[in-house]
Amino acid sequence: MNPRVAAILVVLLVVLGGGALLYHQQERARRPANIETLGQTLLKDLKAADIAAIRIAEPGSTLTLERKETGWTLAEREGFPADLGKVHEFVVKAIGLRIGQSEPIGEKDRARLALDASGTQVEFLGSDAKAIGKLTVGKKYFRQEVDDPKKAPADGRFVALPDEPKMVYLVSDPLAQASARSADWIDRSSFKVEKVKTLEVRFPGGGGWRVERSGDNADWKLEGARAPEKLDIPKVNAASYSLSLLELADVAPRGAPDTGLDKPTLINATTLEGVSYEIKVGRMRGDDYHVSFRSSSEQPRDKLLSEHVLLVPKAKLEDTLKKRAELLEARQDASK
Repeated sequence: MNPRVAAILVVLLVVLGGGALLYHQQERARRPANIETLGQTLLKDLKAADIAAIRIAEPGSTLTLERKETGWTLAEREGFPADLGKVHEFVVKAIGLRIGQSEPIGEKDRARLALDASGTQVEFLGSDAKAIGKLTVGKKYFRQEVDDPKKAPADGRFVALPDEPKMVYLVSDPLAQASARSADWIDRSSFKVEKVKTLEVRFPGGGGWRVERSGDNADWKLEGARAPEKLDIPKVNAASYSLSLLELADVAPRGAPDTGLDKPTLINATTLEGVSYEIKVGRMRGDDYHVSFRSSSEQPRDKLLSEHVLLVPKAKLEDTLKKRAELLEARQDASK
């Protein structure tokens, strides 16, 4: 090769190499600072098969989900069954969390994002009761400003790892299930009184009513009916049918005060199959009644529920708890 041509090629290689180096440095400067962690799994060593319990702690409240042979249960509710679908979904989401953004953080920002003691602490425990994964769940993340952050669906969540107190991570899942409220975890299936034959309601202050029918399509009869009283059949049907549609809002902790079950409204029902129910309805907590019951049913679910004080939405019982006069057809004015 001509020496002159060779020299020119050497110079070009040096120039091109320097340009490539400059381009590489500029690209690195333009890349996000968290490029090394972007997309990485947050809880790297967490495996579903290793999780024996999940402890969720919020200021003033702690909930422990425990895996038993029969399924997941709530320790603070004397082993009441948890919703298996919700537990499975939460575990899958936790294992699949990936880092969308990471930034250094100071104490003031930790408090502002609820990544300090004011946040939700989540621990995944192994069979030896030792933590195999920890996570602090802070405030929700929104791409745009919202009117009510408590109600608006979030676009993600700020989280932190206890071993990295000076780092905040952003994940795309809002982790709505990260809650220490038992109402957010319980299996809401309730006892169901179906094909009612007799239904009686007695109020603590006195008064009540009793209706009966001989078969599924037979007419209802009101005990002690006096002329011209006549039952409003759709209302009676609603009163009996509502007992087959019950669902739980929550389960009260053992020894909960002010349940009102010492002076309850009593609902006694028997079914066409011969199953009997004695249901006690106490005071309300928010929009829910405290309820307990006994049943002659051999159903495992009924036996389990009878061991707890339940919270049943007011809307599910209001048709059954009507006064006697409310079950009667409105009297027509004789002058009309």
